[in-house]
Amino acid sequence: MHTDERALLADADRRALAYHDSIEQRRVYPLQSTIAALAGFDQPLPKAGSHAEQVLQQLDELGTPATVTSNGPRYFGFVIGATLPAAAAAERMVLAWDQCASSFDGSPVADKLEKVAAHWVCEALGLPTDSAVGFGTSATACTLACLSAARRQLLAKLGWDFDQDGLVGAPEIRVVISETAHITVKKALRVLGFGMARLHLAPVDEHGRIDPARLPELDERTLLILQAGEVNTGEFDRFAELIPRAKAAGTWVHVDGAFGLWARASSSAGLADGIEQADSWTTDGHKWLNTPYDSAMAICRDGDALAAAMNSDAAYAMASKDSQKNLTLEFSRRARGVAIWAALASLGRDGLRELIDRHIRQAGYLAEALRQGGYQVLNRVRLNQVLVRADSDERTAAILKAAQDSGEVWFGATVWQGRPAFRLSVSSWRTTDADIETLIRLLLRLKNA
Repeated sequence: MHTDERALLADADRRALAYHDSIEQRRVYPLQSTIAALAGFDQPLPKAGSHAEQVLQQLDELGTPATVTSNGPRYFGFVIGATLPAAAAAERMVLAWDQCASSFDGSPVADKLEKVAAHWVCEALGLPTDSAVGFGTSATACTLACLSAARRQLLAKLGWDFDQDGLVGAPEIRVVISETAHITVKKALRVLGFGMARLHLAPVDEHGRIDPARLPELDERTLLILQAGEVNTGEFDRFAELIPRAKAAGTWVHVDGAFGLWARASSSAGLADGIEQADSWTTDGHKWLNTPYDSAMAICRDGDALAAAMNSDAAYAMASKDSQKNLTLEFSRRARGVAIWAALASLGRDGLRELIDRHIRQAGYLAEALRQGGYQVLNRVRLNQVLVRADSDERTAAILKAAQDSGEVWFGATVWQGRPAFRLSVSSWRTTDADIETLIRLLLRLKNA
């Protein structure tokens, strides 16, 4: 129904700012009563539409209390960073611009900013600066893009035209992945038609890294997928040793670096020595760069390979090969790279390094305090992940539940080497040393309860 658009947007801004101002005081996870109240949304599709003001009011009054304060300072579940102010402000501008950021024709400003952001990302991560960078929805989608390009190129070198002949009768491409590969990598492989039973699993050491001595055979028909930041331990595969072996065999190397790749921008960049020799990489902005969601990157050394695999030119919509519609899965898309540009512009190289360094330092301090308090810290804590277990599996589960129920903090469960544990991820720009102390006090109190 008709409404005053300007007044409606002003009301939305007022409500959003009120939410923003409450972040520091909110429970980290909502009460069951507020979750139950979401049943208020369970209504039939109305015959006549409501006033937009009423729609916004319902959204705020029912929805806001049931949010997870993952953009707050004491959320340690998964690797989720609160959106940086500059990135949040840029996102508001992008929404106001309402551009179809597929190519220059759809949005000259988005095309320019995403090209600049692509160069900055490669520079910050120490990757070849002439690599193609597609800004996609997630590491999953970006992994799909990179692995599609990899398979297509490997088959072309074997004389097979994937675009014309598909996979029926094609030479088999072998995939070697870590025993601890992330589920999104497996999902991308499954969607692409690589059967799970046909994957070659590379055994890992006690830290979750591929053991070079037990690496499966590699050849020119092989796609090797390595990790920068194992999901539980935060460890890195030994790129400097593994990648040269793979390249000598003609193997394509892809690196899943959803959060760990950002270590390359920190004082701990040596953890990922040799990673720049790979053929493709994926990473998220909405993790350690602290940008809004749907901010991920497919990075490919051979830009032509990615552009050929993802090309979506049509007679009515031709564009340059480095247009985003020709580097990602999406054709009609919003300008995801603008928030990444804004985050990097506001932080600069020094600010980015300081942000990541601080989280690594905080994770190390947290781990040592928990060790001193009698917890088992199961990893070396070289990055921002702290993997923890209590005296027994039952106590581990009980402490996890009590911490989640407290509303003071939130973190999640995991399984490490067959037994329950919990994982503490430090990645929000809002998290101060005082917030780490709050987490430590709570966990020590719960352990001794």
